[in-house]
Amino acid sequence: MLKKFVVLIILLLIISTSLIKNYTKTLDEEIFSLQENIIYLNSVKGLVLLENNYLSSPEQLSKLYELYFKDELKYTSREKIEIISDVNQINLENLNQNE
Repeated sequence: MLKKFVVLIILLLIISTSLIKNYTKTLDEEIFSLQENIIYLNSVKGLVLLENNYLSSPEQLSKLYELYFKDELKYTSREKIEIISDVNQINLENLNQNE
């Protein structure tokens, strides 16, 4: 009887050890995957911040304005700007009158 009990305990320990080992292995794989994603996202964040800082500098904005929008952009006062919530509200006939 004692031999059976000892064998049963040993089998239970082996099974529980293998289950715990498999579970920790999957956790390690998930942690590694998340760490790799974090590293990638941090590098993308750095590039986006660099691009944003470069493009939003006043000198760069002035250069881009001169290069692409020299005669296309016009000043409009805040009072003339209307909020449009529906596409049907757009009146294309009055568009040229605001210039």
